[in-house]
Amino acid sequence: MEKNEEFQKRIGYQFRNRHLLTQALTHSSYANEKHMSRLANNERLEFLGDAVLELTTSEFLYEKFPEYPEGELTRLRASLVCEQTLAFCTRELELGKYLLLGKGEDMTGGRNRKSILSDAMEAVIGAIYLDGGFANAKEFILRFVLNDMEHKQLFFDSKTILQELVQGREEGELTYHLIEESGPDHQKKYVVEARIGDKAMGQGEGGTKKQAEQEAAYQALLILKKRSQD
Repeated sequence: MEKNEEFQKRIGYQFRNRHLLTQALTHSSYANEKHMSRLANNERLEFLGDAVLELTTSEFLYEKFPEYPEGELTRLRASLVCEQTLAFCTRELELGKYLLLGKGEDMTGGRNRKSILSDAMEAVIGAIYLDGGFANAKEFILRFVLNDMEHKQLFFDSKTILQELVQGREEGELTYHLIEESGPDHQKKYVVEARIGDKAMGQGEGGTKKQAEQEAAYQALLILKKRSQD
């Protein structure tokens, strides 16, 4: 399992029980295709990892923002642990390339599907928790999920931030345009372009129009940020 070794180096954690890592990276489509036990995929680990992630994120935000009331902390936590943001966090790890997917899922873009990536991220957290305890799982979360809060905030508040930026400019109105819609109903893919006036500024894709718009807004913000620094 060369890929598993490579992945462990990337995350800076060595599993004592290698089977836990393999299970965390096993999607249900692969388990079904290989006629494995229905408990051999990563869904149970995802369930556990979700709880560990929520607790760690709650503690992190409680300590980082002592002036925030409960409502604001809840909103911020929901933004940090949502599918879209978790999938965004997996980019640094290139998590998609280490997943065990069924052939059909693989051929239809499963390695880049946000729902699959976010679930696998939670499964990896659950696997680390079982293998090495809460401290190791927390360290992983702090390093790969709760790191670089400035960029994370820019990402999950991208539409609001971009709208505020555009309002102070004379380049025209901010609009989102659907460029492409493909896939069956249960696996839709939307590609959306963010435009300021008649100028294309960023493109994004997602399983819903809202997700695609968020990604497009984020890409537009990165372009505007780069321009302001040049």
